[in-house]
Amino acid sequence: MVYVSVVGGAQCSEAEYRLAYEVGAEIARRKAVLICGGGSGVMEAAAKGTAEAGGCSIGILPGERNSQGNRFLSYAVATGLGEARNAVIACTADLMIAVGGEYGTLSEIALALKMGKPVIALNSWQLNPPARLSPVPLPVETAAEALEKGLALVGEKKRTV
Repeated sequence: MVYVSVVGGAQCSEAEYRLAYEVGAEIARRKAVLICGGGSGVMEAAAKGTAEAGGCSIGILPGERNSQGNRFLSYAVATGLGEARNAVIACTADLMIAVGGEYGTLSEIALALKMGKPVIALNSWQLNPPARLSPVPLPVETAAEALEKGLALVGEKKRTV
C-alpha cells in the first residue's frame, strides 16, 4: 500500500481546490491511501476527491478531537500536536504532493525532503537549495502527472532500499 500525503493551505483558491480534488480522486483510482492534515481548503478537497472516487483517507489533525476533521475523511487521528503534526504527515507518507500552500506547507515539504521522501509540487513552492541539499520538489502541471511521476519515484526508492 502506498501512502500519499496531500498538503496545502487551509484557505485556497477555487483553482487549487479543484486541483486538490483531482489529486485526491487520482489517489483513489490508483489504490493508494490519502494522508492529509484533515482540515479545510486543500485538505478537504483532496479528501472529498478520494471519498467520491471510492478511496480511503486519513486526516492527521492538529487538535485534540477527532470531530475537528473534515466530513470527507475516512479516518481522523487527533494528535494535540498543533503544527508539529506536520512531522507525522511527512513521516507517514511515501510520497508528498503539495498543492499551493503557505508556510505550513513549506514546513511539510522541508520535513518530507529531509526524510528522503519524494515531493511533487502542483502550483506550489519551488525551492533552489544548495546542490548538496537535493532532491527538490518536482514541479508538474496536472493531478495525473503528479501521481504518475510521484509513484514512479516511490517505486524507484523502494527498489533501492
